[in-house]
Amino acid sequence: MDFLDRLHAAKRDGKAVALCIVIETKGAVPRHAGSKMLVYADGQTEGTVGGGELESRTVDAAVESLKNGRSKLLEYSLSAENPESAGVCGGEVKVYIEPQVTLPVLLILGAGHVGQAVARFGQMLDFRVIVSDDRKELCNTDLFPGKVELLPLSITEIPDHLTIDERVYVVGVTRGSEVDVEGLEVILQGSPAYIGLIGSKNRWAATRQGLIERGVSPEKIAQVKSPIGLSIKAETPNEIAISILAEVIERLKK
Repeated sequence: MDFLDRLHAAKRDGKAVALCIVIETKGAVPRHAGSKMLVYADGQTEGTVGGGELESRTVDAAVESLKNGRSKLLEYSLSAENPESAGVCGGEVKVYIEPQVTLPVLLILGAGHVGQAVARFGQMLDFRVIVSDDRKELCNTDLFPGKVELLPLSITEIPDHLTIDERVYVVGVTRGSEVDVEGLEVILQGSPAYIGLIGSKNRWAATRQGLIERGVSPEKIAQVKSPIGLSIKAETPNEIAISILAEVIERLKK
């Protein structure tokens, strides 16, 4: 697999990745213009822009670029006489960093009527939509047409198939508190950008108590928004879905 294939594969799989390119050089430098490197959100790399301090600084800048979504142009001096030098070759290097846009992930827990509505509208809003439910008969393309990824399995198994990180927005519309307690314990081990849970105050109280009994920390539990969605007096599945996605968009734009 060549460099561009790796870049396309990362984007296809929804992995956050930054493309770093040496765009200009002057004098003695470790790598020529056109040299490329991929930097992933965890700091792992493929390719190189020169190694050493130059590359270390570029990796740090690329990880930061993935967080804020902004491109960067870095200029390095490799002169030993410069106290800010990134090397001792003697030349100068410019590196351009471009974070590759990945779709935010809308992870819907529960394939019932509300889950179906959230999936339908979520696609319209350009989310990568993933639906999970252990009731396999509900996880089918008839109920979820379009580009919806289906995970017909227990919530506890989801982290084996999807990294729950800052690009993931979790919408919990499951069938009951028992499912929520078991599933949220695992989901909260990740770092989702948003996690909301449908249900009454009594249902959330039962879920919260169940999480406490399982040893989930108060800080983690506090991440859960329940009841889910903006308060717009929503009643039908479509109305509830709109209230949920409005809250997700609000969080996405912060």
